[in-house]
Amino acid sequence: MAYTYRCKDYPGNEACPASFTAATEAEVMKHVELHGALAHGEDPAQWSDEDRQQVKKLIRNS
Repeated sequence: MAYTYRCKDYPGNEACPASFTAATEAEVMKHVELHGALAHGEDPAQWSDEDRQQVKKLIRNS
């Protein structure tokens, strides 16, 4: 089974075209963290638990 995250589904990122598909949710999360840092200038280490939970809720089976 594969998992997918679409950045545009996160509130405030509607214009972002990025999406990530990987074999595990953990692998998708690593892609999301790297994308957040490179494309959005964020520091994933500073994401709150609520931010991380919101991202995890948006990772779907594909």
